[in-house]
Amino acid sequence: MGRIGHAKHGRRALLAALLLVPLLFGSLGGAPTARADPLSDALRAQKALEAKIAAQRQQIQALQASEANLQGVLADTATQLKGINANQARLQANVAAAQTALADVRAKYTAMVTQVGNLDAALSALDTKIVASQQQLADQRATLASHIADAYMVQQTSLLEQLLTAKSLADVLADVGYYLRIGNQDAQLAAQIQQDQQSLETLQQATQVTRAQTQQVRLATFQAKQEMTGQRNALLAAQKQLNALEARTRAVQAAQLAAFTRLKLTKAQAAARLADEQRSLDELANLIARLVAEQQNIPSQYNGTLIWPMPGVVSQEFGCTGFIAEPPLGNCAHFHTGIDIVAPEYTPIRAAGDGTVVFVGPNPYDPPYLRAWIVIIAHSQNLLTWYAHVDNYTHPPAVYKGEVVHQGQVIAYEGDTGNSTGPHLHWAVELNGTFVNPRLFL
Repeated sequence: MGRIGHAKHGRRALLAALLLVPLLFGSLGGAPTARADPLSDALRAQKALEAKIAAQRQQIQALQASEANLQGVLADTATQLKGINANQARLQANVAAAQTALADVRAKYTAMVTQVGNLDAALSALDTKIVASQQQLADQRATLASHIADAYMVQQTSLLEQLLTAKSLADVLADVGYYLRIGNQDAQLAAQIQQDQQSLETLQQATQVTRAQTQQVRLATFQAKQEMTGQRNALLAAQKQLNALEARTRAVQAAQLAAFTRLKLTKAQAAARLADEQRSLDELANLIARLVAEQQNIPSQYNGTLIWPMPGVVSQEFGCTGFIAEPPLGNCAHFHTGIDIVAPEYTPIRAAGDGTVVFVGPNPYDPPYLRAWIVIIAHSQNLLTWYAHVDNYTHPPAVYKGEVVHQGQVIAYEGDTGNSTGPHLHWAVELNGTFVNPRLFL
């Protein structure tokens, strides 16, 4: 081989080296510059989706807390409805609270449904970005492969051939410079392809996890809907029971008022009768206080809780009332000193707690033609229970003065004695000489 052949071979090798060195080692230089592309958008979308999933989990926890609150109210309402002599005021408050809680649950559920739809849309958009990223990666690989093929063809062409075919040496040098630049860019492109491939794989894995989490959110939302539907049905059932109870109470109260108005008393006569009843009650209370002091076998301490003496409909609660047949007390134009319970006539009345019977018979301070029969039990020196309007004819009281009785023992039967508006039991609790709300001792 002559000098010309040696020169040609050396220049061609040099040109090939100049072309391939940037291709193979150009990535050792600075990192590729940041750019906006589908993969970068997809990575940002994935981060945003993860944040939405975290927010959705917090919404689920908030919804579950609201449902637990609603369930507690419903459970208390169900317990009240199952008990005898339900406190209608408390039931009304419970139902109102349950309605508010259900509205809160429904609002949170609606927001969750919207969020699940947003998550599905975000996942769909992310899938589109991943497909675009895959296409971009394929295009980058094709570009790199084309450049490598071009570089190979250049290596197969001698420098002498390029000089002979070129119009000028400047064209050859320009071509060499072009391929040197292309080689450096290809080195950066190869590094970018490797980095994008790793990022795409990580993104696909994270998307799979996110899709599974989204499905969990969807299932939790479905379960919340089932829970909400059950709670709504329970609330409707409670409302129906309460409405029935209130209707029965209104009917009883209407009957009692009608019985009272049938007496056709004038306003002055009605006031005089109420005053007589109050005076009679006060005198009887003084008598009972003396009788309690005389008894020797009254327990020194009441160590239990009271029970309802009789099941039925509570027609009047303790305290201020709009029922005009009750006497005034304090700031109340009409005040009821106990709880009125209405049940079928002659329903057994039971002792609310252990104690000693201190009084059985008609109220001696009532007018002879209007005497109410009463049983009074002392549970301690300062705690008494009164059972008024009991029957004294068909089913007379079942206990006697001084008898020790036990909780639940039958002591009398519901009657209609005294100034009564119909068969019912007036049950009162006296503590330290003052009538108090019996519900406080149940």
